[in-house]
Parts: sequence; C-alpha cells; structure tokens
Amino acid sequence: MTGTTGTTTSQLQALVPDKRNWQRWVSGAISLALFATIIWKLRDFGFAAAFATLPERPLFWAAFAGYYLALPASEWLIFRRLWALPFTGIAALLRKLVSNEVLFGYSGEVYFYTWARRHARLVAAPFGAIKDVSILSALAGNLMTLVMLGFAWPLLGRFSSHAHAHAVVLSAALIIGMSMVVLAFKSRIFSLPAPQLRMIFSVHAMRLMATTILSGVMWHTALPEVPLVWLVLLATLQLLVTRLPFVPNKDLVFAGLAIFLIGHDAQVATLIAMIATLILGVHLLIGGVLIVTELIEVPEQ
Repeated sequence: MTGTTGTTTSQLQALVPDKRNWQRWVSGAISLALFATIIWKLRDFGFAAAFATLPERPLFWAAFAGYYLALPASEWLIFRRLWALPFTGIAALLRKLVSNEVLFGYSGEVYFYTWARRHARLVAAPFGAIKDVSILSALAGNLMTLVMLGFAWPLLGRFSSHAHAHAVVLSAALIIGMSMVVLAFKSRIFSLPAPQLRMIFSVHAMRLMATTILSGVMWHTALPEVPLVWLVLLATLQLLVTRLPFVPNKDLVFAGLAIFLIGHDAQVATLIAMIATLILGVHLLIGGVLIVTELIEVPEQ
C-alpha cells in the first residue's frame, strides 16, 4: 500500500507546473549549443567533396531516407503507444537524434525530456518512459550486434589480424556483461509494465533489422561489384560503433574505422566516407531548420 501511494504521489507531483520554468531554459541552452556547433561544423564541411560522388540511382536515395528516418519514426511509434504522441512530435524526435549525433550522446534525451515536460497534456511523468526506451534500444542493439558478430566471426578470421579478433572478443564480452547487468536488475531499472517493455523492445529490434538491411541496400546499390563478405563485415562494424556511448558523429567514426580496416579497397572506403558525410550534412540541415523554428516559436501560455 505504501509503495502504491508513493508512486501515485510522485505522478501527481509531476503534474504541478514548475514556476521556475527550468525546462524551457534547459531546452534553450541545448538549442543554442547545438546551433553554435552546427555553425562551427559548417565552416569545415566539404560540400564539394561530399556531393562529387553521390549515386544517382533512386533506390540508393530511398534506402538512405529510410535509414535516416528509421530511428525517429520507430520512436514516434513507441511514444504514440505510450503517450498518444501527435504526428508533430516527430520534430522533437528529429531534434533528439540530431542533438545526440552532433553534440554528444544522451543530450538528445535531455532535450526530449524537457520537451515532454513542457507538453504536460501529453504525459505526467516522462522520465521513466524515456529512460526505458533508451535502455531497451541499447539492449536491442546489443542483441543485434551479437547476432551479426556470429555471422561475421568466420570472415573476421580471414580478413582481420589477431589483434582485431581479440578486440572483437573484448567488445562482445563487454556487450554481454552490460546486458546481463541490466537484466539482473530489471525490476529496479525499468519503470513501465512488462507488456509495454516488450512492445518497445520489439519495435527497436525491427528497426535495427531494417536499418541493417537498408545499409546493405545503399552499399550494394552504389557498388554492386563489392562482394557480400564486405557488406556483412561493414554491417557488423557499424553496429559495434553505434554501441559506443557519449560519442558524437558515430557515422564519421564508423567511416574512419572502416577505412582503417579495408583501406586497400578505395571504392568501399570512398563510399563509406561519402555516406557518413552525407548523413552529417542532413543532421546539420535538419538541426538548423528545427532550431531556428523553435527559437522563433511563440512561447506557450
């Protein structure tokens, strides 16, 4: 009885307006920091080099659009189920994606939390839901990475050195260890009921399978002569890089590692670098538009 009362009290307290309006200040600070970062990155962004080798096939661009929008779209589906989030919430989720990738990891979650608090009509206490969605996204990514490592392990022995294989084993052990810790303390970590947790995990798993396939479609469409073995290795490496916390511009990190691993294949290296640069360019474009729109937005009464 005591636990139920405490939970109800905390939920009711979340509905009380914060007269200090700290959410708007935090959101504004993140917006200004992101805007300054975008302006700074635009100074050194190589537009000519980025667009010189862009593929012309429509299938590539369809796959690219699906790959880029997969995360915000899947999160919109999740929060639609949890909060009845309207379609306009996709803009906040895009901002969340751009903040995580351009600033630093989890800055997007901070922004989305402050956004949800300002829209109290949608949700009373958003922290628990946002936390659970982020943790389950990481768990789904860990599982998908381990599956891809299983497929790629025979290939790694053929194309990588012993040092690379040792690093992969350590990465897999770390992924398994972190996942086991979360599962061992799931009753204390998660806030949402089990049916909602299963729904969230399923959406994340389907999104990861889709993005892995879309990545392969992009690479194969741009370079159809590249053997399938490289596509499997690249997909596995990309999943490993996405597991790195607090690392901005994961696509650029992935490009650097891919070039280091398969540097002798100039075509593949150029393609990976081009896609990473293209994704960063879209981040900067969308982030700039959304920030300007938010800064000139009339504050809610």
